[in-house]
Amino acid sequence: MKKLSSQVKWRLAGGGAVFVCLCAALLTAQQAQESSDAATTVTGLTQVLAQPTDHSIVLNVLAPNDLESYVEFGTAPGKYTGKTAVAKSKSHTPFEVVLDKLKANTHYYYRLQARETGKTAYTAGDEYNFQTARPANTPFVFDVQADSHPERVKNMFDADLYMRTMKSVQKDKPDFYITLGDDFSIDQGMAQVTPVSVAQVYINQRKYLGMGGSGVPVFLINGGHESAAGYLLDGTPNNPAVWAGTSRNRYFSQPAPNKFYSGDAEPIEYVGLPRDYYAWTWGDALFITLDPYWHSKVMFGTGNGLGKDKDSKKVKDMWDITHGEAQYKWLKKTLSESKAKYKFIFAHHVLGTDRGGVEMAELYEWGGKTHEGVWEFDKKRPGWEMPIHQLMVKYGVSIFFQGHDHVFVRQEKDGVVYQETPNPASPFETDPQNGGWQDAYKSGKLLPPSGHLRVSVTPAETKVDYVKSWLPKDETPEHKQDQVDFTYSVKARPNQ
Repeated sequence: MKKLSSQVKWRLAGGGAVFVCLCAALLTAQQAQESSDAATTVTGLTQVLAQPTDHSIVLNVLAPNDLESYVEFGTAPGKYTGKTAVAKSKSHTPFEVVLDKLKANTHYYYRLQARETGKTAYTAGDEYNFQTARPANTPFVFDVQADSHPERVKNMFDADLYMRTMKSVQKDKPDFYITLGDDFSIDQGMAQVTPVSVAQVYINQRKYLGMGGSGVPVFLINGGHESAAGYLLDGTPNNPAVWAGTSRNRYFSQPAPNKFYSGDAEPIEYVGLPRDYYAWTWGDALFITLDPYWHSKVMFGTGNGLGKDKDSKKVKDMWDITHGEAQYKWLKKTLSESKAKYKFIFAHHVLGTDRGGVEMAELYEWGGKTHEGVWEFDKKRPGWEMPIHQLMVKYGVSIFFQGHDHVFVRQEKDGVVYQETPNPASPFETDPQNGGWQDAYKSGKLLPPSGHLRVSVTPAETKVDYVKSWLPKDETPEHKQDQVDFTYSVKARPNQ
């Protein structure tokens, strides 16, 4: 906006007519957004926390009515020593409330006070709580899910089971919650996609993620079905990638580069900063998220026919799948400069496509070889020091978390754990939509969905629990809600 404001001032000095045209264009865009917002369905007020730092946090609020609201907060339940300024918001339009000047390593309690425009009395919302950034040598918990696929009702999604998973997450009291993509499927019926339909997909997920997200900041990883992808861009604002990119950051406030977070500083036309890859340090751990979708100019699919993906012919050359040079350099810099005891990387999939974990780790940009075992990395990625897997080994990555395959699998390669994360909402032990992806994994501990990962970080070790979710009708003495089906630990690495 600063750039635009200076441009407006300069244009005004040179001629009022141009200034009017610029304002008219801005007004038209605003009117289009308001019209799109009004067409969405918002049935109740939802809150999602985001962007926690050592001194601030963002609360993203969406309501069906015009509101005036503020947030009260303090360090003890029911005792609020601070409050934000009153914010005015439009119905169906998400807005952010920033809580700033907070203390690091502090647990806060807060509630939203809101009233409909024109009314006198404010109504207090429920009290929730959150944690600001922890220093080193401080234990904490975070949780992870992947591939909720709410569009696949009867195939791999049950709304009641998803709710039970989110209640399980609440019991864990994590500092934050990370989703690994394919939680906002835009590419189903692409020909009928509109700005409103895309926004509605993100609005609908707030009912689930907002259950925990009111008290647990939510971080999103871009998945293939989200369609926030470079290959869809056509130089106009009217395409699914732009709608997906803007909706993602409007309804779930993701981090942009600042003093606490590093990340993608290159804006995308009509989207702005994509907020697709970013990193932060919390306690003894470095957290890194990756995204190949905005940076590849080809349509994703397996491209080799080795898996069961029906879209296997989409990619002619798997070297066309890329995280891009800027992201690679940022990843290398972030890993090399960190002294954290644990380094965690999160992505939708090893290469954003195909199936498997360590089975894919030697291939293309990730491992340097073709499926035929031919080393082509130096030729295909000139100027890159080494493939991504080798980079993770060199700089001591503890766990690589991925989704995409809808099951739980723990594998290890060269000292790096590859953790496939299960679907949190599937009542089926195998995936009736795709026949299951278990066959893609040739090693490791494999367990069926549904559930989430609870990750407990201490100065000495990190423990990963696979916490199962069951519908009441499916529970048995051997299969209970919130049971831990598998657990393992990784030791802290010496400060590097």
